[in-house]
Amino acid sequence: MNRRVRWVIRIIILLALVALGLTMVRMPGDREPVRNGPPTPISMGEETMIVDELARRLEGDVRVLADSIGERNVYRPEALEATVTFLEKELEDAGFRPVRQSFQVQGVECHNLEVEIQGTHRPEEIIVIGAHYDSVVGSPGANDNGTGVAAVLALARIFADAQPPRTLRFVFFVNEEPPFFTTPEMGSVVYARRSGERGEDIRGMLSLETIGYYDDTPGSQSYPVGMLGWAYPDRGDFIGFVSNLRSRSLLRTALGTFREHAAIPSEGAALPSFLPGVGWSDHWSFWQEGYPAIMLTDTAPFRDPGYHTPDDTPDRLDFHRVAQIVNGLVPVVETLTR
Repeated sequence: MNRRVRWVIRIIILLALVALGLTMVRMPGDREPVRNGPPTPISMGEETMIVDELARRLEGDVRVLADSIGERNVYRPEALEATVTFLEKELEDAGFRPVRQSFQVQGVECHNLEVEIQGTHRPEEIIVIGAHYDSVVGSPGANDNGTGVAAVLALARIFADAQPPRTLRFVFFVNEEPPFFTTPEMGSVVYARRSGERGEDIRGMLSLETIGYYDDTPGSQSYPVGMLGWAYPDRGDFIGFVSNLRSRSLLRTALGTFREHAAIPSEGAALPSFLPGVGWSDHWSFWQEGYPAIMLTDTAPFRDPGYHTPDDTPDRLDFHRVAQIVNGLVPVVETLTR
């Protein structure tokens, strides 16, 4: 092979890598919020809430999970049951009839919890919004994942009276944390496998994972791969949208819509699933069944010093920004369920 051919091959490889990089990180819209003015009212049942009121309700739900119930996992089964009971009551108060998906893990009865709004025009097409409610051993789990649970609960209340064309499900998963993560005993694995066995047509799944910690200080944000720091901010002031490469279309739709409405900075990336952090939540389980799925996250250990520690408490979190995320997700859910 002569020198000219070798150079041509190198150039082609370089261009291919650049194109792949742009595909992974280039996203629609601007990261910075473009909307100004007064907070947008949020319909929640018969109430009308603005962001500040929603933030107080989100904080209240997280404090029930982290302060009143505390550490929630198989090794504290009474806490798992208390969490499910709390979520069932809140969902029933919103007008739903929650359904438990129960299974045994180490002699403990574990439950995924689901509510569904059947689609009016294409009920066989399903959108899932989910979060895990368990916490790692030794942690009260305010951010991981009380914030995700509170946000899913808030969205369920908001959409309780909706009539979407596609079926909309809100699901709370058990056993996301180690030692169950990626095992058959992981709640979302149990759920996604059942969906696959039933042949359910899940068009998209959004996993809300650890979304409450923010730091505007330069250098407060790190990444699993150093080169990502060239393309993304060094301060932890944003909510991240993350997918594998196969789910990039869902990612672009969700993030593009979010950026049109949200009052919080956002970043997105469609990355190879083997990179650290990319598959670290319940969306991973849906990938295993071939479903498109994305994660919304504050990036957890790449920003939050309280991640998986006893310091994961509500007083460290920014519930106003969590409320802004919920507010921005309302049009995302509306778009995905059309």
